[in-house]
Amino acid sequence: MNKKTVKVAKPHRVLLQAIVSTLETIFNEHKYADKVIEKTLKENPKFGSRDRRLVAETTYDIVRNYRLLAYLSQRENDFWSILGVYFIVRQMPVPHEREFKEFRQETVFAMLKAISDEKIKQSYPDWLWTLCEEELGKTNWLKEAKALNQQAEVVLRVNTHKSRKEILQKFLLEKDIETEFINGYEDALRLVQRQNLFQNELFKLGLFEIQDAGSQRISEFLNVEPGMRVIDACAGGGGKSLHLSAIMKNKGKIIAMDVTEWKLTELKKRAKRASADNIETRLIEGSKTIKRLENTADRLLLDVPCSGTGVIKRNPDAKWKLNEEFINRTKELQKTILHDYSLMTKVGGYLVYSTCSILPSENNKQVELFLANNSKFEFVKDETVLPSAGFDGFYMALIKRVG
Repeated sequence: MNKKTVKVAKPHRVLLQAIVSTLETIFNEHKYADKVIEKTLKENPKFGSRDRRLVAETTYDIVRNYRLLAYLSQRENDFWSILGVYFIVRQMPVPHEREFKEFRQETVFAMLKAISDEKIKQSYPDWLWTLCEEELGKTNWLKEAKALNQQAEVVLRVNTHKSRKEILQKFLLEKDIETEFINGYEDALRLVQRQNLFQNELFKLGLFEIQDAGSQRISEFLNVEPGMRVIDACAGGGGKSLHLSAIMKNKGKIIAMDVTEWKLTELKKRAKRASADNIETRLIEGSKTIKRLENTADRLLLDVPCSGTGVIKRNPDAKWKLNEEFINRTKELQKTILHDYSLMTKVGGYLVYSTCSILPSENNKQVELFLANNSKFEFVKDETVLPSAGFDGFYMALIKRVG
């Protein structure tokens, strides 16, 4: 565990109970951490900003380091004990609660120092550690495993339909929100101090989106130009569609597609807020939807479903929710999407295959297999953004249709 701590006085039992209840829901009911934390905070409107931050950051940190903390407490699934050990490991003032009295700092730190098994030290399940070691190599995986245990940066993407990076930075600073430029990322600003900006009036006005730097790189990699016809075939909530619209200066057309209707509904709201007027949403209702668009796209983005191993910083509970069966099913889906959807690209046009995974079996190996079986396409280039570079992990490959 890194040494970053939340500097607070000993918290009241009400806060401790909120953290424990949140952890119990995440682990015992298998709910998504972000949704459970959001629900906890909504149910406790009297919590101040410092309290809310303590609950959110402590919960995420324990989820991130669950295996290590359970090992040190010798009380797997006993979240009061795990929380008590957490305060000791983080060198925070330990609250005077009966559940924490049996734990001694000397004993906990002696156990911590004695751990030699990296799977326990870095808090990953055995099967995931083995899989990542096999795919990335021991040294490379250990580096990425440590990086994925860091807290994710908050990165903004300026909406160039409405503002410019330098202007947005100035506006934010006027509201005491300090940001930094990121080398190599044209539209990105990094928050110097983490905070929730979804209620910020500049966000509500559509001047920026919250979007990781690695994710922003994918839209740039597609190399779109104003006036093109672009298909974002796995659009989801539409973060990349919105970025593409800005790059295209609202000229041309983006068809944002997905198999889930509510995601497209959300995209319509986001597009309206961003003044991204060249986005058309289209629900994928079956193979006919794809067939009707064959050979029509100058550019095609296939940001396919994946394991999400590249975004564990942002979703630490994925460590405990993922399983090999899911990853294997996902890889079959990736093959199907790449094979079936690729023909929407015009002859002479380009597609980008991308994931938020760091596993080669989901990334370059899928591209190699596709190209070996499809002579109508040829490889141009690819790029990997690794979590150890400081942001989320992504893979992207640019492929040209030649026949």
